[in-house]
Amino acid sequence: MRCSLILTLVAFLSTSVLADLHASGLCVDNISGKSVYNADATTQACTSYLNRNTGSKQWDTCPDCQVSTVGGLTFCHSEAWHIGGDELSYYCKQAGADGSLAD
Repeated sequence: MRCSLILTLVAFLSTSVLADLHASGLCVDNISGKSVYNADATTQACTSYLNRNTGSKQWDTCPDCQVSTVGGLTFCHSEAWHIGGDELSYYCKQAGADGSLAD
């Protein structure tokens, strides 16, 4: 059941990666052409995004970024949709992941 929840969430997130701002995201590694969840990088990236302060655009800060867990899956969440896709990917890569998925 846990595996199906993770696959459902990853599928949902991967269908929405083209939007500019997101409420949730997680870090992934690319293994044999598939996105594989990276929990440690997700936690590190979320903490880095919480500390971000690079300007006045909505994605330049994330004062409400928090690590959340649903069904054993940890992800970064912002109720106010502060998570920028490019910015999350940047922090995921800094944390050792290959990229990110976001809703």
